[in-house]
Amino acid sequence: MTTTSKDPSSPIQGVQDTALLVATYRAMETERPDALIRDPLAAALAGERGRQIVRHMGEPKASRWMLAVRTLVIDDFVKAAVASGVDTVLNLGAGLDTRPYRLDLPKTLRWIEADFPDMIAYKEERLRGEIPRCRLDRAAVDLAAGDARRAFLAGVDAEAGRVLVITEGVLPYLTLTEVGALADDLRARPKFAGWIVDYFAPWLLVRRKRMKISRKMSNAPFRFDPPDWDAFFRDHGWKVKEMRYLAHEGALRGRPAPLPWYYRLMMRMAPTERRAAMGKMLGYAVMERT
Repeated sequence: MTTTSKDPSSPIQGVQDTALLVATYRAMETERPDALIRDPLAAALAGERGRQIVRHMGEPKASRWMLAVRTLVIDDFVKAAVASGVDTVLNLGAGLDTRPYRLDLPKTLRWIEADFPDMIAYKEERLRGEIPRCRLDRAAVDLAAGDARRAFLAGVDAEAGRVLVITEGVLPYLTLTEVGALADDLRARPKFAGWIVDYFAPWLLVRRKRMKISRKMSNAPFRFDPPDWDAFFRDHGWKVKEMRYLAHEGALRGRPAPLPWYYRLMMRMAPTERRAAMGKMLGYAVMERT
């Protein structure tokens, strides 16, 4: 999970800055009268720098919509996992997530956040005085360091009953080799029962490289682009237990994707199979062991 600085003029100087972007979008969603999620801590976490990053990005409606719907989907996954008996949630690359504070969680649930030391320090300073709803621990871990990562995961596994792993918005910034190594390490821990991961259709990743957002994110580019997403994870011992596509989830909740007019026209004119594929371009999955 390395950080690059290719364009010094951009406020996004690396992957860690995307946490500020995400927190700002959550704060913006919270202000809506029809908000899908409410996060009263997001604005304080985002700060002025987060708002500056959003201004640089041009506040794209599609990204704001995607962040709101993905947050709601993962909230649902977490609540279902806890109801099924998960006693530990491990959030890898947790960034500025606030689920331990805003979700109705059992006090006995253990929630572990792992991220870079500076991200942990920033978050703890901003949330000083706030009380989580469950047992919350934070670990300063460089998840790119294989030995340190494996030692950390082994420690979590030794103390847990059943673990749900979250890597929200993390995998896209890793290489195929890095995601494969992480998948293998998670698979090696017998108590890790589920894993929440991002899904991007391969054709969407190809198209994204030609979009303005890709240029604006040049210091934090997407790198995980397996030609066959399902096969990649199966090769590392994981399969989809449940998949939710954001276009479908947004429509169900009265918040359809804010597509430009020409895209909506293309959708209406496209064959049925093509429309179905376009509706499945972006999603989140709960993975289980094969």
